[in-house]
Amino acid sequence: MRVEKSQSGRPYAGRSAAEKPYSGGRRPTGKPQYERQSERAPRSSRKSLESSQEREEYAWVLDYLPYGKSVDGIASFQKKPLVQAVGDKKFTLMELVPKNGVVPEIQSRVYIGPGDRDEIDHVKQRIGYSDLTTGANLELPFILEACVRYQEARFVMFFNTAHPITTRLHMLDLLPGIGKKILWSIIDERKKGDFKSFEDIRERIPSLYDPVKVITNRIEEELKDDFIKYRLFTTPPRRQKAG
Repeated sequence: MRVEKSQSGRPYAGRSAAEKPYSGGRRPTGKPQYERQSERAPRSSRKSLESSQEREEYAWVLDYLPYGKSVDGIASFQKKPLVQAVGDKKFTLMELVPKNGVVPEIQSRVYIGPGDRDEIDHVKQRIGYSDLTTGANLELPFILEACVRYQEARFVMFFNTAHPITTRLHMLDLLPGIGKKILWSIIDERKKGDFKSFEDIRERIPSLYDPVKVITNRIEEELKDDFIKYRLFTTPPRRQKAG
């Protein structure tokens, strides 16, 4: 397996899953013209196309701040360490408080679910893309790619089961770099049999340069834009309470 490296040049420890995905859907009858529609929408109309009930149990460390943030007016020696991380189910951006004496390694995958935790004491809060440190911002694309590779079966399943959202818009339309020609190539090819892996997708759809980067770029788009209309892989940000 090819080892991906981060901005700092260190290799990731992620691995690919070998689980077989579910079967794909059918090509819609007739010839509806799937067209890209504006994804900018009011918060009230945002839609998440995956279940939002799952809580994050694991997170990938984006940055470690030994003295916390520098914007709260507290002296450095009084501050507690802080970790910025991204969940690997819904890609929730968050801040974590590590256990005393523990320094989580950047790019590592840490447990944040119920029960005993080795490295993290508690989840402090959910944050937005604009709250990321410079270091976390630089690491994010590389860690998202590592996370997608780590969950290969999940995202291969997406290519097998993606379906129309409206009569003019398909879920595959929302992936960067996928136009009508590639969209129909994917739909036609999966009717011959499920895609088994990212490599299988590349071999059967040569015009799709890299399915991993396509998924990664979409996740990053959703994290950056609070008002994006359709969410394939993330949950909407929490609304700010009126002052």
